[in-house]
Amino acid sequence: MHLPYDLLNQRLRALPPPPADAGTVVLVVARPETNARCLPERASVTPEGGLEGDRWSQRPAPNPESQLTVMRADVARLFANWQPLSLFGDNLIVELDLATANLPAGTRLRVGEALCEVTPKPHTGCSKFAARFGQDARDVTFAEEFLDARLRGLHFRVIEAGEVAPGDAIQVLSRPAGPNGYPGRSRMSYHS
Repeated sequence: MHLPYDLLNQRLRALPPPPADAGTVVLVVARPETNARCLPERASVTPEGGLEGDRWSQRPAPNPESQLTVMRADVARLFANWQPLSLFGDNLIVELDLATANLPAGTRLRVGEALCEVTPKPHTGCSKFAARFGQDARDVTFAEEFLDARLRGLHFRVIEAGEVAPGDAIQVLSRPAGPNGYPGRSRMSYHS
């Protein structure tokens, strides 16, 4: 069921480039408790509570830097190898380029009705990720050549509340200024 490293590497390189500025929400996933998944047709996200029905807000001190977890849909499909995409446990599975060069920390996006911001907190694969999708899948997310692509995903914090649903548009609104004062985006690619 788990794909070997060389095949993952080859298939990752063959993926077409994802959209950079305007994407789509593919799946919304709430985790009411450990290993439980809920797939709402529409859910509210708020600065105070994160995703409605998700256990993030039930933590003793919920960290806004890890409020919503986000993963790229095509990468998730590849790693899942026909398993349900909800198994990842990411709140939003999206069609959008999550690479550091495209979405640096501080980037603001409209996700459905909500306003979100990319946080600097890394989103890394844990032992559960390796158990579900294989150690080779976890290893490839840490490979030097793929690090900036953020294959495991990233974190959003909610700036303004709103509803989000599968099929909703994602629009990049602003990126932080780069070192020369211009918007900080240079397109990086891991395609050969």
